[in-house]
Formats: sequence, structure tokens, C-alpha cells
Amino acid sequence: MSLRSGLGAVRRKVLCSLYRRTVPLGNRGPIVSFSFDDFPRTAYSAGGAVLERFGVRGTYYAAFGLMNASNELGEQFRSEDMDSLLERGHELASHTFSHISCRSVSCAAFREDVEKGRKAIEEVTGVDSTNFAYPFGHVTLQAKRTLRLGPGSARSIAPGCNGPDIDLNLLRANSLYGDLDSAGRAEKLILENAKRKTWLIFYTHDVRPRPSAFGCTPSLLEAALSCAVRSGCRILTVREALAEVGVQNGNPKGHAPCAVSA
Repeated sequence: MSLRSGLGAVRRKVLCSLYRRTVPLGNRGPIVSFSFDDFPRTAYSAGGAVLERFGVRGTYYAAFGLMNASNELGEQFRSEDMDSLLERGHELASHTFSHISCRSVSCAAFREDVEKGRKAIEEVTGVDSTNFAYPFGHVTLQAKRTLRLGPGSARSIAPGCNGPDIDLNLLRANSLYGDLDSAGRAEKLILENAKRKTWLIFYTHDVRPRPSAFGCTPSLLEAALSCAVRSGCRILTVREALAEVGVQNGNPKGHAPCAVSA
């Protein structure tokens, strides 16, 4: 292990162990969720189509400031994409407004952009997007602590499964990148999740035959979905999975705020 990777592992351990806001998964697993960050149009046009063929839905983390833009991920979402995915039962979640890293701005500025992104979605769609994902997967202890009373959940890119306790301030998630040569890794994660009866979240960006370095092919997404179905895991959106443990608008339904440990 290199010094850099070793320091990264230590940093992740600290981030995962402090300022936790937890709820028990209980006997609700195994669950698998598929999520898409930013989101590129192909995440819905191609990725959503694959999900719907299996009769399931995904979670789309939208950075509203990227709407109508184009970048290395391809064309970003348009207003009609948001309307369509909501009509078809997918989840629209928040990814800040400007797609900024919490490492690059003050904690106050980051918190403000998170709230701006959430309000923009609500104003345009009427949806209160209580679930959130950190842009670039960047998390700091200050950001994690600050957001603990904000969105219903904050998804990271820290790998692993969620459970038996779910940290709402730092949901674990695993990349789904590349083509069918990555199917073995996805299958291993799914089978481990099924064995442990936990909650596995995948994330990717664009979905196209020749994806960016941060996207996947429709074939890989289909292979992962097929494996999840065969394993007996239920496939739910992030919102649906959290609703099963009673989490609505940031707190378990009918309960006091979740336990927070520092």
C-alpha cells in the first residue's frame, strides 16, 4: 500500500466514524439501489430505460446549475428530462446547485449551495429533494457535521454496504464504471450484500456504448441489474429504501431525531 492510499484509507475511516446520524436497517435487506450523478441525459434516456425493463427505478442526483450544459459526460439533463423521470416514478435528488466541492469553499458557502440546489428543484418540480450526494465524492468533517440537520441523507462514494446501521450523513456507495469487464466486481458486491442482508448503492454518470471514465455501458448496467434480481435483492430507490426504515424529511417518521455521535 502506498503512503497516499494509506492516508486515504485512514481519512475515510475517520469520516465514516464521526458525526454519524444512524438508523437501523433491521431485517429489511438485502436491498440494491442504482443512482446517477449530475445527471447526463443518457443516464435517464439509456439508463432509465434499462431500469424500467426490469420494472425498477433509479435515483438521479441533479446539480441544477448544470442543466442544459454539455461536458465530458455528454449533454446534461433538461427540464423535460426531470418531468419525464418523475412521471415514470424515478427519484430526483440533489447534488448542490453549482456542483462544487466542499473542499474548495467555506463550510457556510457549501451549505448555502446545497440549500440553493434543493430549493431550485422544489421550485421547478414541486419535489422536496431530501436526499443529497456530495459532488466529486468530496466530504469533510465540517461538511458532514453541518449537513446533519439538512437533507434526509447525504450519499458519499465511500465504498461498502450500508448496515446493520445506516449513517444518514454518509451513505456508502460503489462505482459502476466501464463495460462488461467490470461485471465481476459488481457481481461480487451484490452477492456479498445478499449474504449480509445489507443495502448496496451503486453510482455512475453517463450510460452509453462508449462511456466517459465516470460512466458505464448499458450492457454493464443490465448485467448488474440481472445479477441483483437473481440474488434475491430488492431493487429500490434511495428514497424508497429510507422510507422502509421510517426516514422522511431527515428524521425517522414518528420518532425523535436520529442519534448523532461525534
